[in-house]
Amino acid sequence: MNNKTIPLSVPNLSLDILENVKETIETGWVSTGGRFIQEFESKIAKYVGVDKAIACQSGTAGLHLALRVLDIRLGDEVIVPTLTFIAAVNPVRYMGAEPIFMDCDDDLNMDMDKLEDFLENECSYIDGKVINKKSKKVIKAIIAVHVFGNPVKIERLIEIKNKYNLKLIEDATEALGSYYLEGEYAGRHCGTVGDIGVYSFNANKILTTGGGGMVVSHNEQLLDKISFLSVQAKTDPLYFTHDEVGYNYRMTNIQAAFGTDQIDRLEGFIETKIKNYNLYKKAIDNIEGLTLLPFRNDTRSNHWFYSVVVEKEKYGMNRNELLLKLNGNKIQTRPLWGLINKQKPYLENQGYKIEKAEFYEENLINIPCSSNLTRDEVEIVLESLSILNRVII
Repeated sequence: MNNKTIPLSVPNLSLDILENVKETIETGWVSTGGRFIQEFESKIAKYVGVDKAIACQSGTAGLHLALRVLDIRLGDEVIVPTLTFIAAVNPVRYMGAEPIFMDCDDDLNMDMDKLEDFLENECSYIDGKVINKKSKKVIKAIIAVHVFGNPVKIERLIEIKNKYNLKLIEDATEALGSYYLEGEYAGRHCGTVGDIGVYSFNANKILTTGGGGMVVSHNEQLLDKISFLSVQAKTDPLYFTHDEVGYNYRMTNIQAAFGTDQIDRLEGFIETKIKNYNLYKKAIDNIEGLTLLPFRNDTRSNHWFYSVVVEKEKYGMNRNELLLKLNGNKIQTRPLWGLINKQKPYLENQGYKIEKAEFYEENLINIPCSSNLTRDEVEIVLESLSILNRVII
């Protein structure tokens, strides 16, 4: 029995951060002004290969701002994945628009075949607009999530986006550090190919500021508008003139003080995650009934989360039974998110041929994957998986 709790995914923080935090306290710049915000924005922009990045309160706030500046309005529709965290979809409703749910492929990302099939057969393309035959509403955009840091099939997605004149928001909240190795977009980071990309720095992400997010785009006008809206849309900050409704979506300087240190260590985090993934894979390949899902070979994924599919007939217990056993042994694991088309706020929304996502919802677990996970901890997880495989339930 394991006596030490092994968490699923926790921050990897260094006491070096304290010097930055000390500066914010000594200068009084702990809130939404101060040098660390600009420094963090600059470091993220340089890392992912864009000219400019805008810090914000969270990844969710970034998605909301992205939808706002792309002119998503009341009555519009946006195509989204059903297999993702609900924060990727809720901002569509913030704008008064409605999501259309799409199935996943075996990368857990949006199924491009079904996406194209839906647009071709269930929609009309009239005067540069996609009209949903069922709802008669205009579909304006796609939100594509790079699930668990595994990049979406971007070349196909861009072809579809361009063919149907749709806006593309890349939800790269789980994919900071993931980029393409081959094809037209080789060298491009997730989040930098579509119209707007969004990153998250929540506590369980590969880089954390405790909370916070970042928005990137090659369209500087969009970023300027996002920056303007995120600080309450002050047209004249001296005299507090506001010509539009804005939001209090600013990142604090004390959060950015964490981020400027974290971004410098990101490649080390990814190196550890890849190493631990390979340790897991070598062993899990020899455990009958378990499959550790791969990351695409034509990309460099950040390997944010590790996903294991459980086959009851071969393993001896189902996903839920394994989940309870591991957590009971102080090994924190979690199931996949509940599919969003099944969540109460979205039961009436349209979904298209959702099949594969159902399989993964029922049979997948995530196992410990922190960037400070030790080899000994990996061995404890693997020992538990191996022993449980031999136990008759």
